[in-house]
Amino acid sequence: MRFADDFEENDEHRALRAAVGAITDDFGPAYFAEHSRDRRPTTELWRALGKHGYIGVNLPVEYGGGGAGLVELTMVCEEVAAHGCPLLLLLVSSAIAGEVLTRFGTAEQRETWLPRLAAGTGKIVFAITEPDAGSNTHRLATTATRDGDHWLLRGTKQFISGVDEADAVLVVARTGTDPDSGRGRLSLFLVDPADPRLTATPLAIEGAAPERQFTLHFDDVPVPADRLIGTEGDGLRQVFHGLNPERVTGAALGVGIARYALARAAEYARTREVWGRPIGTHQGIAHPLAQAAIEVELAALMTYKAARLHDAGAAAVKAAGEAANMAKYAAAEAAIHAVDAAIQTHGGNGMSRDFGLVPLWGMARTLRIAPVSREMILNHVARHTLGLPRSY
Repeated sequence: MRFADDFEENDEHRALRAAVGAITDDFGPAYFAEHSRDRRPTTELWRALGKHGYIGVNLPVEYGGGGAGLVELTMVCEEVAAHGCPLLLLLVSSAIAGEVLTRFGTAEQRETWLPRLAAGTGKIVFAITEPDAGSNTHRLATTATRDGDHWLLRGTKQFISGVDEADAVLVVARTGTDPDSGRGRLSLFLVDPADPRLTATPLAIEGAAPERQFTLHFDDVPVPADRLIGTEGDGLRQVFHGLNPERVTGAALGVGIARYALARAAEYARTREVWGRPIGTHQGIAHPLAQAAIEVELAALMTYKAARLHDAGAAAVKAAGEAANMAKYAAAEAAIHAVDAAIQTHGGNGMSRDFGLVPLWGMARTLRIAPVSREMILNHVARHTLGLPRSY
């Protein structure tokens, strides 16, 4: 959690963490829990963080951003979660959309969108997942067909977060087929979520979170040609420039959730007395918390290694992808174990609304599935780290 070149953070990083934590504390875990139950966006916290420059800490200075890197955005994601308010859309708007637009957007696109992202006054969500494609990006069926000075988008996306909060949706669509491999050539588009030919249907999701999930149906939605990001057909490479940051910031969210849960559990175990002594005296309570604390520290180390590799640029792309996957895996496991141990430490109070642990369990459990499942990460590590035959 305090990782840098020499395993110590500099003064700027410590100040960043403290400032983000202080802003988040102005709202607090009760604010997050209430918004989770009501499925209400955490707009006030988002704007407060944006006002002070933390939503766009990784975006270029010339567009109102902080001019820092993924390391700093990762710290922001971790700290809001560690103070009881994990913000899922930081992974999507700041990490994916912010990184993709900065790298591949035209001058006009960057001028239009990055200042709004940096200030926290605008959000861009991401649409790649489809009902019949799962993790297989090459099977995406949503198409974009050129029609004069527009593209027409047709198809369906599923489990798209925060569409009701978004000013634009970054959509991945097929714009052709590679004649050699038969795989789709993908392109990225910025789509207006208010277009009447785009239908957004809320999904009934059990896990409580402020961010709602949607199925999107595109019925020949017209998209102006200047909403194409980067080069037509180069979308797969562009997407992965955003997916690695998403996995790293997702890992940071897991680390932060785990830190929050362990802090609450340790405090409870120190002060709750049964039979004349604190329950933390007993190894049945202490050891699961200690084990979770070790897992969190290890996950944090890999998370910041992955963030630094991404910031290193093209020379470290392969290593960054491998580390991002490992970090996301480790942090999701650590978060689940930490929240579960915290709930168990609290006994019946662990399920009480007053203690606010259950909403974090839903978020932690989601991180084991999304943005990429633990099984697909194990496939990736087996193939790329261990050199085993491809299984899919």
